[in-house]
Amino acid sequence: MTQTMGIGALASRPPAPAGDGAPQQQDRAALEKAARAFEAIFVRQLLSTMRKASLGEDIAGSSSVDQFREMSDANLANGLAEQHSLGIADLILKQLDKPA
Repeated sequence: MTQTMGIGALASRPPAPAGDGAPQQQDRAALEKAARAFEAIFVRQLLSTMRKASLGEDIAGSSSVDQFREMSDANLANGLAEQHSLGIADLILKQLDKPA
């Protein structure tokens, strides 16, 4: 069974003992992963909202085209988050990964 941890839980954790750097590295990696996931979700929602704000009828408006666009937007959002394109995850890391 895998345990998931949110960004808030990672940020509010007490610092690890100074002797071993491995737990801190694991916490940092988990925080980075959560921040990237948040950025991807945020961009996906942003793209979805932009698509809903269309100015007219879509020529190829069908449920299959809509489904393809949703998958394409999700893939684009994940790619942007992985490439650090928008910097949202970096800002989250900067805010939450402050030394104690």
